[in-house]
Amino acid sequence: MMTTQHVLGRSGGVLLAAAVAFVVGVAIDARPGQAPPATPPPATAQAAPGARGQAPDTGPVRDASGAIIGFTKMAEIPGTPWRIHDAARPHPRMVTPGAMPGAAPSDAIILFDGKDLSKWMQGQNATPVDAKWPVRAGYFETAAGSGSLYTREKFGDVQMHVEFATPSPALGASQDRGNSGVKFMGMYEVQVLDSYENVTYADGQAGAIYGEYPPLVNATRKPGEWQTYDLVFEAPKFRGTTLVAPAYITVFWNGVLVQHRRAVMGSTSATTTAHDYAVHDPELPIMLQDHAHPVRYRNIWVRRLAGYDQPEMK
Repeated sequence: MMTTQHVLGRSGGVLLAAAVAFVVGVAIDARPGQAPPATPPPATAQAAPGARGQAPDTGPVRDASGAIIGFTKMAEIPGTPWRIHDAARPHPRMVTPGAMPGAAPSDAIILFDGKDLSKWMQGQNATPVDAKWPVRAGYFETAAGSGSLYTREKFGDVQMHVEFATPSPALGASQDRGNSGVKFMGMYEVQVLDSYENVTYADGQAGAIYGEYPPLVNATRKPGEWQTYDLVFEAPKFRGTTLVAPAYITVFWNGVLVQHRRAVMGSTSATTTAHDYAVHDPELPIMLQDHAHPVRYRNIWVRRLAGYDQPEMK
């Protein structure tokens, strides 16, 4: 009888034996309950010559108790005079937050404390008059047809908190319903309107930057319920007669982000022509608009933001 060795010859027999050994080995390794042989661990990487496995000197700075409070030799932060975790970098000053949501923090300028309108005036001409809007139980209300209110103090970049309530029961439709507005510098308006089940043009509803950007969502409450705006206004910047940076507005409406640092196109008053900028002072009064509707306001405060990004601020 012819054997395998007769067919394959001497070298073929060696290959066949090796193959059989391999198959038998795999079968043995695959037996239930037996783990395959462990893979040898990779070789350990060697440290670069001279590194000796030590961390670079970061120049830690410690306080009296030994806690690390900064460093001196970290990488530079581009565009600043500081390094990452720089121990010499000035710390932000302390501000005490309000005791409850919506309450003014310790560095706020109170524009209405529920008692009087001494921080406001009517008219922007050479002879402004005291505010005539009626003050009631902790709020004041638009004296329809009497004219808009202006802060006596002038402002540029600010954070502003304002609470408002549109009339209840609701009267009118579209823009003729709970209409007012917050106008930074008397020119750049965040619309106040009763937008509860009230259809109007999208860039004119509550939360809109008037005539430019509708709010991202309609976060309105019902007529008569108090609503909140938390606003961040960055004033436009001019160099001579040239606009070098537009105004930016951020709006949180009842805690919901509805405008995310929108670049304002210009004064929002114009509606028949494109919005554009005209050179003006770096600080001007904030306006509350009289639009002949009895809108109520309360708990109004602002924080100046100019200087908060300066390296030397402490």
